Amino acid sequence: MPYLNGLLIIFVVIGGIATDSTAQDDVPSEPQKVKPLDDNETLEAPKSVNVTPAAEDSDISLRLTRILEVTEWYYQPSVRVDEGVAFLSGSTDDIKYYTWAGDLARSTQDVVAVVNRIEVKEPDIWDFSSSFLSLQKLGRNLAQSIPMILIAGVILLLTLFGMFLTGLIADLTLLKRIKNRLLRSVLRKGLLMIVLLFGVYLILQVSGLTRLAATVIGGTGLLGLIIGIAFRDIAENFLASVLISMQNPFRYGDLIEVEGIQGFVQRVNTRGTLLMSLEGNHIQIPNATIYKSVIHNYTSNPKVRLDFMIGVGYDVALSEAQSIAKDIMLDHPAVLNDPEPTVLIEELASSTVNLRMFCWIDGSKYSHLKVNSALMRQVKATFEEQGISMPDDAREVVFPDAVPVRMLDANDEVEHQEVSRQKAVTEQTSKSQTDILDSSGEGDLMNEYVDIKRQSQQARDPEEDSTDLLSPALT
Repeated sequence: MPYLNGLLIIFVVIGGIATDSTAQDDVPSEPQKVKPLDDNETLEAPKSVNVTPAAEDSDISLRLTRILEVTEWYYQPSVRVDEGVAFLSGSTDDIKYYTWAGDLARSTQDVVAVVNRIEVKEPDIWDFSSSFLSLQKLGRNLAQSIPMILIAGVILLLTLFGMFLTGLIADLTLLKRIKNRLLRSVLRKGLLMIVLLFGVYLILQVSGLTRLAATVIGGTGLLGLIIGIAFRDIAENFLASVLISMQNPFRYGDLIEVEGIQGFVQRVNTRGTLLMSLEGNHIQIPNATIYKSVIHNYTSNPKVRLDFMIGVGYDVALSEAQSIAKDIMLDHPAVLNDPEPTVLIEELASSTVNLRMFCWIDGSKYSHLKVNSALMRQVKATFEEQGISMPDDAREVVFPDAVPVRMLDANDEVEHQEVSRQKAVTEQTSKSQTDILDSSGEGDLMNEYVDIKRQSQQARDPEEDSTDLLSPALT
């Protein structure tokens, strides 16, 4: 029995020690300090805070005060609990801390009500601490971005070098076989654009803009928006240049007319077509305008039809006048016999019968302006020599004052008329023969293309000062 009592005492002692150690483990340690929250973080209070079973007001007050102090969000925090009602006091800089303290107190064990008297301080208008923090953050981000900027610069230089190398290789291999200069320029720019897009894709990938890089390389999004809105006209002219190069409605040196503008084709690039007008002026027309407009090509078919009109009197035998005019055109060296010249009656005017002459010339060799002038001069001179009248429109002349008239004798009148007629016939015959044989008024009748070509070689190239990175100057 004494042994049993001794063992019982030992077990009681050991149990007390274990209970003390367990109680010591249950003692809460010092709470850890809480870091301040960012502006974009949400703040939530715990659902419940247990102090001890049937906690006393003093224990609740002490527990809440220590929690508010350890957060370092409050200035001089204080909690007083009376009959389960918690009175919070102190101050803070943010409304979310004010709300969090009230939620914390409501979630505490044995707290039946909360009176939140914590004051929220208004920030000072001269407080630039937030701005300084933003600048510091921006500086850190910039410093972290320096390696990416350097790598992007290296990739950009390699892209430019790759574009130069691609253009050089394409000129020596693929593009060398293409005869059309416009098509060669379009293909060259297309190859260089592919290299440029690949370089931009790598730069965006290095910068961390993976989604934007995928959008650019896919040909939609930003690139499509830029082409569709900002560079709509440029893209339209570029596509029109491709279609023009495939259809070939004209060649270099052709005389064309578009939208009332006439000139010789000097150059066709991806933006427009350069013409030199017959007056020697450089005119550049957008390719989109040329593709959508009516094109008159005066050089594709070397045969050009000329026409002009001459009026003869009603007393003239029209068949004879037609035959004379046709013979004049057939005898002219610049007029073609096939198709044959034609003289048609166009109109019965008030005082004349209007004849219109049609003939064909070789437009690649002769100037239609000069030949037209020579034919009209020669037809007029021949009609006057043959006595074919060419009256003008009838006019009525009114003399308000009297006109003095001297009567002549019959012999004097006949002699005067005969002398005047012979003199007029002699002068007219001499003049007509001179006009028929002489062609110095129109010069050599040659086409203006030779003169325009010489002027274009002497003129300044409108694009000689432009620096195009994607293509060389077309020559």
